[in-house]
Amino acid sequence: MSVQVKPITSRDEWEKFLAEYQPHTFLQNWAWGEAQKILGHQIFRLGIYDQEKIVGLALIYKIQAKRGSFLFCPHGPLLDWNQPEAFQVLIQYLKNLGKKEKVDFLRISSLAENLEDRKQQFKTIGFRNAPVHMMHPELAWLIDITKSEEEILSGIKKRTRYSIRKAQNDGVKIVVSSESAGVEKFYDLYLETAKRQKFVPFTKDYIKKEFEIFSQENKILVFFGYYQEKLLATAMIVFANDSGFYHHGASIRETSGVPVAELLQWEAVKEAKRRGMKFYNFWGIAPENSPHHPWAGLSLFKKGFGGFAESYLHAQDLVLSPKYWLNYLVESLRRIKKRY
Repeated sequence: MSVQVKPITSRDEWEKFLAEYQPHTFLQNWAWGEAQKILGHQIFRLGIYDQEKIVGLALIYKIQAKRGSFLFCPHGPLLDWNQPEAFQVLIQYLKNLGKKEKVDFLRISSLAENLEDRKQQFKTIGFRNAPVHMMHPELAWLIDITKSEEEILSGIKKRTRYSIRKAQNDGVKIVVSSESAGVEKFYDLYLETAKRQKFVPFTKDYIKKEFEIFSQENKILVFFGYYQEKLLATAMIVFANDSGFYHHGASIRETSGVPVAELLQWEAVKEAKRRGMKFYNFWGIAPENSPHHPWAGLSLFKKGFGGFAESYLHAQDLVLSPKYWLNYLVESLRRIKKRY
């Protein structure tokens, strides 16, 4: 191979490669880069070329924090992992870019399979395991929705299937919104959920910008679940790369005994199918045999819909300056505190 890396400025070129690659993520989409720009991040859209033919791409953005700044590649790069030269050339480019931007490290949170060969591929270049692994999912739960609705429903676990039917019989109402006004209603319940479950929520500006960018192409919807006129659950779903992604969700602690969330997700699955998607991606789940993990209960809920897991390589860091170790300490303490 004769590989080189250079910036991509053509959206058509970027999206043509994405259409062929169909990654199980939207975090490398052009729209996600636009959202990061609006949020104030400097972004870099890079193409990996072999004799002028594009063989990979990587959306990178710069995160600046007091504990250390870094270049971050979320669920990328997208390339053939069996062609190590392409990856090596990209990393050399990013090392030079990192020094130019005066960052303290590179972080790659890829979709590479969690295999020993892949771990070694990173280790050989000098990467180490990141102290955290929750910036984006490394263990995702998906269901195949190319089958008929009846077949999909039959693959759902008995208890979840019963819950869906119970919610329908009890008069649960699911409302779908493509309007930005729906984000305000979503965010109120989202904050309540964050407080109850003790996680740090995304800012309202972050959620709004994400919605605005993807809504320009009709690639995002907010689902609301009501019982007796009371809002009990909500979810923000992104539709991209042949998948519907359950990206954000919220609910109140139900006392009615009516399984609103189950029916809401089933309606989201059906919407993804209507749009011609091949998968419904429930996003992150907890590792097996981790009953104390913060996502343990939510993971059981997601698995109730049937499906399969995809395990990605743990986030990898490449140290560029001694200040990295301050960041390492801070993130390690946070991980311990949150029991990840």
